[in-house]
Amino acid sequence: MVSGEKVEATLRELAPQVLGALVRHHGRFDACEDAVQEALLAAAVQWGEHGVPESPRGWLITVAARRLTDQLRSDAARRRRETTVATRAPADEQLAPAVDAPAAADDTLTLLYLCCHPALSPPSQVALTLRAVGGLTTGQIARAFLVPEATMAQRISRAKQQIKAAGAEFHLPPPQERRHRLGAVLHVLYLVFNEGYIATAGPQVHRAELTGEAIRLTRQVRRLLPGDGEVAGLLALMLLTDARRAARTRRDGSLVPLADQDRGGWDREAIAEGVAILTAALAGAPVGPYQIQAAIAAVHAEAQRPEDTDWPQILALYDLLAQFGPNPVVTLNRAVAVAMVHGPHAGLGVLDELAADRRLSGHHRLHAVRAHLLEMAGDGAAARSEFAEAARRATSGPEQRYLLAQAARL
Repeated sequence: MVSGEKVEATLRELAPQVLGALVRHHGRFDACEDAVQEALLAAAVQWGEHGVPESPRGWLITVAARRLTDQLRSDAARRRRETTVATRAPADEQLAPAVDAPAAADDTLTLLYLCCHPALSPPSQVALTLRAVGGLTTGQIARAFLVPEATMAQRISRAKQQIKAAGAEFHLPPPQERRHRLGAVLHVLYLVFNEGYIATAGPQVHRAELTGEAIRLTRQVRRLLPGDGEVAGLLALMLLTDARRAARTRRDGSLVPLADQDRGGWDREAIAEGVAILTAALAGAPVGPYQIQAAIAAVHAEAQRPEDTDWPQILALYDLLAQFGPNPVVTLNRAVAVAMVHGPHAGLGVLDELAADRRLSGHHRLHAVRAHLLEMAGDGAAARSEFAEAARRATSGPEQRYLLAQAARL
């Protein structure tokens, strides 16, 4: 018997390579993706019982190609019955054996570009990326995002049909499009990580399976694009942020804010790696938003105690980040830095700028930050009211409990 974790890690690593081999040879991204999923499920059962074969990639390609051939034969037979056309070439003559195709370079980046096609919505991009590139099953993705499996299956199926309708092909986009499409890829990986680190719903504070997958995929992209500063910045940001994960909750599962965390519980190895990646990126590539966010995380990570935090430097970094374009979340976080440097009333003034922004005006975090700054200003009654309102709007169980506890404390 082989451990399930070892088999799963191998399958996730090989999934994009196998899918790339099939799509290059046969086209039909939608059909190939379904065939690869079936091969992955078969491997998860057989390899766990009998061990990983000598050539796991070849095994997966062979099985996936057989499933694809069966499916295409079935489709062709149905079309013949429906149209009564008997002159088509046999399915065997239309397909060459995919297993004989020469091994190609890693197709992960091409698949990521395809899964993040502009025709898709961000939720569809996330779901398709996790399945086609991450090798996760539909059930695993559905559980991670707390939706019914049937709902996630529909989302993935619809995304594949949209890619087909858009006429997208399996190759790297033209150079003039590549930068924009890479931005979409990084945004999807950032969304996956954030949903894992700050679960927006459900009983858990975080979902390690999502943060781990986001980090794994971002490492792959960095190996493929080692000179891209924003790829490095995103990986550094993930490592520096995830390093605090163990200290974010108490034994009872309750949430611990950054200022109250036991910094001895932070993962210093992850912090060191994140700082090293960021330092190299800042020295050799144009500065971008992910690098700046990673720099902010690094300043927090380097403070041995909350009172040692270099808030003027953090404020300067947020000012720089704001220059890349208006973003209500950046403004919200900047308000805290302004309060720590210039006092709570100055921070509250920044929050007033967000009152009319529909993207954040109803979000629980706006009320939670306002409550924190009001408490700093000595207005306990107003802070209590804002904490209660934040709890009412929050959809995460641990966050609701934390916010209600803060209201009760006041």
